[in-house]
Amino acid sequence: MTNEAAATTGLKKLSIEQLMDLEVTSVSKSPEKLSEAASAIQVVTGDEVRRSGATSLPEALRLASNLDVAQKNSHEWGISARGFNTDLANKLLVLIDGRTIYTPLYSGVFWDAQDCLLEDLDRIEVISGPAARFGAPMR
Repeated sequence: MTNEAAATTGLKKLSIEQLMDLEVTSVSKSPEKLSEAASAIQVVTGDEVRRSGATSLPEALRLASNLDVAQKNSHEWGISARGFNTDLANKLLVLIDGRTIYTPLYSGVFWDAQDCLLEDLDRIEVISGPAARFGAPMR
């Protein structure tokens, strides 16, 4: 059994209380228990991304139920969390490894320019609410 399969099997055996003790880092920028985070947060694990068959970061973000992800053409994506999903969906703070990938040129993210190896993805944390952000911590 691979490490990933063992980790997935281990998560399935956890109780609700144990799942709430999983650590997240995006909310306060330091590791804390999911149950103690001061925001509505959704965590998509790296195993979920790999099992989904996603080949790009925007496809992986479709797994988060609180994001609107639309593919406009073969290389352009519209990702939004609030309101309308337009070319200039600039209401998100997107972080990868704690660094913003925001583009000041048009106040948004060039999703087709984000070359993340999904195999290296540990988890995606999506924080909903006012002044929320989401990040994709890498291993």
